[in-house]
Amino acid sequence: MNDAQALLGGRVDASGTTRRVALKAALGVGYAAAAAPIMAQTAIKTPATGLVAGEVTIDVNGFKMPAYRAAPAGKTGLPVVLVISEIFGVHEYIADTTHRLAQAGYLAMAPELFVRQGDPSEYGELAKLQSEIIAKVPDAQVMADLDACVAWAAANGGNTDKLAITGFCWGGRITWLYAAHQPKLKAGVAWYGRLVGNVTPQTPQHPLALAGSLKAPVLGLYGGADTGIPLDTVDKMKAELVKGPAPAKASEFVVYPDAPHAFHADYRPSYRKPAADDGWQRMLAWFKRFGVA
Repeated sequence: MNDAQALLGGRVDASGTTRRVALKAALGVGYAAAAAPIMAQTAIKTPATGLVAGEVTIDVNGFKMPAYRAAPAGKTGLPVVLVISEIFGVHEYIADTTHRLAQAGYLAMAPELFVRQGDPSEYGELAKLQSEIIAKVPDAQVMADLDACVAWAAANGGNTDKLAITGFCWGGRITWLYAAHQPKLKAGVAWYGRLVGNVTPQTPQHPLALAGSLKAPVLGLYGGADTGIPLDTVDKMKAELVKGPAPAKASEFVVYPDAPHAFHADYRPSYRKPAADDGWQRMLAWFKRFGVA
């Protein structure tokens, strides 16, 4: 809940309202009610010109998982980036993020990792979203879903020898976990993902405990004014990384001193354009540095 509260600037709606901010007709359309208030004036809209973009279905051992993907039209052998959402699922902001990566030459995939547990867009109360969906999503399930995305990408125009992952908030934590899970991964960029947490059957290990198992270097982009992620946890992670294997030692952090949680979320009041823009350029440079671009 600390993570979720920070995403909303410390505010949790206790009224139980379930009013939708926008009707979510399809994956990547509209915003989850729990994400309100929406700052339409700062939300970035990236054109899909020259792209193939939209919903696809990923087979995960017989289960049909929806994902939003965007890629340069008519091209194959594309480097692949997995895009992992916050707790609000694959809504408009996440879809636009895949467009931005596709315009930069990537096959970008954003799987709806909560689909078995429910639809985050239907929740107006953050506490219920957290308890009824997010807390029930097993890390092992997420890792398997992402592996299935990699397999789909390999069969649909992607070059998975050039594989990266990036994620925001909840997805930032998953980025660290996947970097410890997938040996094909070349690089990860974690945007303000929690590094510690309660151990549960669904979340048996957190990034701090997995620092010594990283198979790809991770760039951590964090906010110095984040009320949900204490900076001492960043320091603890740094201390563990230097003791780890080469990918751990190559990992780095950038902390933007005045940035709050979710500073990249251009549709939220937490958006800080200078930090978001700088982080985006650092992410692209990180991918290039480790052979993904």
